[in-house]
Amino acid sequence: MAAYILRRLLLIIPTMLGIMLVTFVIVQFAPGGPVERLIAQLTGTDAGATAKFSGGGSDFSGSGGQQGMPGGDVSGGSSKYRGAQGLDPEFIASLEKQFGFDKPAHERFGQMIWNYLRFDFGESYFRDTSVMQLIAERMPVSISLGLWMTLISYAISIPLGIRKAVQDGSRFDIWTSSVIVIGYAIPGFLVAVFLIVLFAGGSFLQIFPLRGLVSENFWSLPWYEKILDYFWHLVLPLTAMALSAFATTTFLTKNSFLEEIRKQYVITARAKGLTERQVLYGHVFRNAMLIVIAGFPGAFIGAFFAGSLLIETIFTLDGLGLLGFESIVNRDYPVVFATVYIFSLLGLLISLLSDLTYTWVDPRIDFETREV
Repeated sequence: MAAYILRRLLLIIPTMLGIMLVTFVIVQFAPGGPVERLIAQLTGTDAGATAKFSGGGSDFSGSGGQQGMPGGDVSGGSSKYRGAQGLDPEFIASLEKQFGFDKPAHERFGQMIWNYLRFDFGESYFRDTSVMQLIAERMPVSISLGLWMTLISYAISIPLGIRKAVQDGSRFDIWTSSVIVIGYAIPGFLVAVFLIVLFAGGSFLQIFPLRGLVSENFWSLPWYEKILDYFWHLVLPLTAMALSAFATTTFLTKNSFLEEIRKQYVITARAKGLTERQVLYGHVFRNAMLIVIAGFPGAFIGAFFAGSLLIETIFTLDGLGLLGFESIVNRDYPVVFATVYIFSLLGLLISLLSDLTYTWVDPRIDFETREV
């Protein structure tokens, strides 16, 4: 097992390198960039992201170029930037140098990888702070939404899927399937708006808070009130996310159990006089749960990032999903690449953890004989 874990950890290195290389190449061909964004601001044609600069000349106080981040084709003069006519070419060149775009693409990529190996993500182009600080500030929100939503989803879906498999074709199976499908079909953001209208001071009740992960007086509260306050703020966002998250895991669990229940070893176990509960949880469970466990990494990463973007926006929760989206729109490449790096690394590590969980569920699995 130790050799397998070591091989998987070593495999993360080329995988991460390939992910970052593909993302880097895509950025090179993407239109626009931070320099062009600033030019649009200077000429009054862009009202999006703001950067700190002092006006004329080359005295620009934005940061991040030292980290070698990519940002489109910047190898020529100022004519390649839309709206750059009338600006001093020396000023444009100083912006390129400040962002690090005066270096060849391969050098920028190499410097970026070297910095990322040390978890040095540099400075944000359009925020007067480091990328690591931005991520650290947003991480609690994304972890809270992703982790609790995934745990709640699995805690409800697995028992429900098992009961649906045991009572396959019954009235309980039919009406629960109908409810799950309807919940899956309703978009999470629509549920979020509905919950706000009903319970967050929209038009009826004002029971739950509308914004933030904790209250303003959180740090002055006793420890038990801090816990209550934390979950009080999570009720509506998690409800909006979880209603559509049960369907896949529930039906996957049900179908997996149905397939195992019909196998010969179950018939043999029943013939030996084992109770239905012993057969179900002593023999069927560990075989049926393998495919469910395999879907955990994807479910967690989906809830951790893409699944929480709209929810973070609606409930004014500053998480990594919203941070990454805003950074893409604003061409804040240090933040974009840092979030890609972190999410990819987390996904690979959770995938390894999922494989190791296989051995806990079914000790017969031996990864030592498996080719990576």
